[in-house]
Amino acid sequence: MKQKDLPIILVVVFISAVLSFIVSRALFSSSSSRRQQVDVVQSISSSFPAPDGRYFNNNAVDPTQLIQVGTNNNTNPFSSSTH
Repeated sequence: MKQKDLPIILVVVFISAVLSFIVSRALFSSSSSRRQQVDVVQSISSSFPAPDGRYFNNNAVDPTQLIQVGTNNNTNPFSSSTH
């Protein structure tokens, strides 16, 4: 490549980039397709209403409590030997 070829190549690359940008904006995106409607969401608050009495029972069994059925004398349940 000769020394005078480089500026010509740079000019051609610049002109082709500008032309491709203009043509792609004209063909692929119109101003109406660039606008989109979005739903507006309500802000989140830290206060929660009391749960409905029909579905929430204060006297129900708490599922987070540990329930033990019977006695377990095995201190290492994952060992291969049984006691």
